[in-house]
Amino acid sequence: MKLKVAVQMDHVSTINPRGDSTFALMLEAQARGHELLHYTPDTLALRGHEVSALAQPITVFDKPKGEHFELGEARRVDLSTQDVIHMRQDPPFDMNYITITHLLEKLHPKTLVVNPPAAVRNAPEKILVTDFPELMPPTLVTRDREQIHAFRKEHGNIIVKPLYGNGGAGVFFIQEGDHNLASLLELFESNYREPFMIQRYLPDVRKGDKRIIIVDGEPVAGLNRIPADGEARSNMHVGGRPELSELTPREREICAAIGPALKERGMIFVGIDVIGDYLTEINVTSPTGIREIKRFGGPDIAVLIWDAIEKRRA
Repeated sequence: MKLKVAVQMDHVSTINPRGDSTFALMLEAQARGHELLHYTPDTLALRGHEVSALAQPITVFDKPKGEHFELGEARRVDLSTQDVIHMRQDPPFDMNYITITHLLEKLHPKTLVVNPPAAVRNAPEKILVTDFPELMPPTLVTRDREQIHAFRKEHGNIIVKPLYGNGGAGVFFIQEGDHNLASLLELFESNYREPFMIQRYLPDVRKGDKRIIIVDGEPVAGLNRIPADGEARSNMHVGGRPELSELTPREREICAAIGPALKERGMIFVGIDVIGDYLTEINVTSPTGIREIKRFGGPDIAVLIWDAIEKRRA
């Protein structure tokens, strides 16, 4: 099966190929003989019924940054001529992101968009996870200061983070007795119009924040990310140390509980975050981690994702 594949992403020149999941997906598509186009979201256009983008043929190479791609001549392409579109630009999940999902929704499912744009729009990471409150740590979503202070009084150490952030940006650990919460809320109120997410701090984060990749509803691998000394966040780009990790019975229980809901929504590539016994996030916009999993001896998840895509197209 030879497919026409367009990849909507941040410009390929800006990525780190060693750790980029989108790059892994392009390498596997190329190995299967699929025809690859690259475009950035800012070139999307809707005219009448046609959704188009300024796209370039791309060839990728598993080499260091700067040597990892070659682009052909740019031309405006009617995206309905493509078999598959990967929606892989990084958040923030803002009105621009939402608008892009509306444009791509006009193409899906005739052109298979991974993950489905309407499902992504209706399931941002920190909102979708609240569909499973029995799996989560105690959590509050609000801008109301009185509610936040009462939650902090009840739970002591808390995490405060923006509802639509990504990559650990804006995540704060507020310890019991810390006098900076009011100042932090002022900062959040001046920078975010949305509610904030407040969660009970989980001491198990010192043992790691595990990213589990789910392909078409089934868990396939786990990557534990251990925070650096003096850091509450475990994200790899802020110093988290990754290590391949077998799934525990509790983690398999969590995956079994949420897998059918993800599959029903058409989500092919999802990354969930688990700390200790608790589900903390469900990442559907631009999940990461598959290159690290392969590098540490785990499965080649790009192969599994493309198997699932080709099965859908067939």
